[in-house]
Amino acid sequence: MAQKLRQHREMIMALLGGVLLVIAFLSESWGNPALTVVLYLLTFAVGGYYKAKEGILDLIYDKSLNVEILMIIAALGAASIGHWHEGAILIFIFSVSGAMETYANQKSERDLSSLVEMAPDKANRLNNDDSVTVVALEELNVGDRVLVKDGERVPVDGVILSGQTTIDESPITGESMPVDKASGDDVFNGTMNGTGSVVVEMTKPNEDSLFQKMIRLVEEAKENRPPTQQLIEKIEGPYVVSVLVVVGLMLLSPFVFGFNFEDVFYRAMVLLVVASPCAVVASIMPSLLSAVSTGARKGVLTKGGVYLEQLSKMAVVALDKTGTITKGEPVVTDFMTAEEFDDHDVLSHIVAIENQSSHPLAEAIVRYGDTYNVHADLEVAYTESIAGHGIQAGVADETWYVGNEALIDRLGLVKDDFLNMKKTLQQEGKTVMFIANKKAIAGMIAVKDEIRPEAKQLIETLNERGVKTVMITGDNDQTAQAISKEAGIHEWISECLPEQKVHEVERLRETYGSIAMVGDGVNDAPAMAKADVGIAMGSGTDVAIETSDIVLMNNQLKNISMTFNLSTRLNRIVKQNLIFSVAVILLLIVANFSQGLTLPYGVVAHEGSTILVILNGLRLLKE
Repeated sequence: MAQKLRQHREMIMALLGGVLLVIAFLSESWGNPALTVVLYLLTFAVGGYYKAKEGILDLIYDKSLNVEILMIIAALGAASIGHWHEGAILIFIFSVSGAMETYANQKSERDLSSLVEMAPDKANRLNNDDSVTVVALEELNVGDRVLVKDGERVPVDGVILSGQTTIDESPITGESMPVDKASGDDVFNGTMNGTGSVVVEMTKPNEDSLFQKMIRLVEEAKENRPPTQQLIEKIEGPYVVSVLVVVGLMLLSPFVFGFNFEDVFYRAMVLLVVASPCAVVASIMPSLLSAVSTGARKGVLTKGGVYLEQLSKMAVVALDKTGTITKGEPVVTDFMTAEEFDDHDVLSHIVAIENQSSHPLAEAIVRYGDTYNVHADLEVAYTESIAGHGIQAGVADETWYVGNEALIDRLGLVKDDFLNMKKTLQQEGKTVMFIANKKAIAGMIAVKDEIRPEAKQLIETLNERGVKTVMITGDNDQTAQAISKEAGIHEWISECLPEQKVHEVERLRETYGSIAMVGDGVNDAPAMAKADVGIAMGSGTDVAIETSDIVLMNNQLKNISMTFNLSTRLNRIVKQNLIFSVAVILLLIVANFSQGLTLPYGVVAHEGSTILVILNGLRLLKE
């Protein structure tokens, strides 16, 4: 309760000032002028406390004038010529709008700051004798075993050693459905354990955990301000000085031209109110924080508002292939054998040989064997790498080979029966390997890194937006062409080393304009840093995540489309707010000098516009 009161104390003080305003207004009929003045002074002090404090502290410490100073001068000026109630109305409405802006910022930051609150600070460490000790996360080391009980948050990034459970990974992935977990599965700090207890081996230090990285990204996002906001903050001081100079000249005019001093003074006080750029200042940050907050709820973290603001202005999006457009997990797509060989026998040999390697293609073949209940049962006496060609192995007192076409040529084996099929498979972007003994080719196996299901939809959506898509990859041109064609990308750049990717990003910027780069690996990091906006997959390397400006924590490419839409909405709402707020200021200034605008109407119109732009910005909290 006390925390909620502290959180809303600015609004409470503003409303209390409103109550005092009503009492002061009623007291004017009681025939006690001194009491009325005291009540109005209390209204000024209570309702205007936070805004006056903010303006004075900025003036003292930052040596800068802001809109709060204009409001203080206008209210005191109105009171000095006997317009107590008008000055009090100004203070009340200004304090309410300020409290609403504070509440809007708090609301839009809530989804971000809640991440910090979700981070566990203690863990149940299992000792060597299997006893449990509750320790701070800082005391844990990589390799320690941690017991995660029912309903507890997982305190570390690690792998399950024993037990089965379901885990709510929505803080990390944004997906609401719990995920089944068992021995060997990865778990992440900050996720919620379900109905089973599990023992987890810690695989990353706490500061390097995925959740802690999210928190650091959130903190960066809240501190970073877009160029438009920086410009407004930069000109706010000179603008306020200009308004004060105009007011000063107005106050001198009665002595020069003989105007009625009280009338001129009143017009000057109205000018102070209506020329104040409150709504302009509030046009951006509530909207920006709302957009960042919505992105975070969907699993997209931005390191600063500038990147979210700029994203919809990208002319081209460059995407890495492996791990971005494709899953980064190759699978066997085709397996065939020569007529004189047995399928099961050939598969047994290649699985036994590839089981000796940790290469991703080898692991894909072993997994393929598992699906057909073919395991590495054959004894492999030795394996020997043949540089640039493949591998030679001794299996069951016989020499076998697994490799490319150059290996077959080297062995002098007849390959005519396989050439047409090999060409077709390679045109489909597949990596083809032959398996043979010393006498003949036994078979051929094709492996492919499959395209992510959502990649085609992303490319189609970006193309519809008029954003050019380009694939940049280190793979060979034939594979790059096949993957691009399947994904719907019309331009690809193949066989790129990391430094070449940087040059290609520069070239694309010169050709098309602003560029975003999407990647996940160490080799993508330089290009992502060079791009106007770098987007990293959440499962990517630490270097890629640290280099990027936007992180897809749930690895869903569809969230790039969502973020583009969010950026478009953000820029549209900011533009609406700026046009509306500036138009209101100009209209009120004209009305002040031509129509005799009264202070209460000026206050209501001016502060009403501030409240409206804040509420307009909060629309971004809706998905």
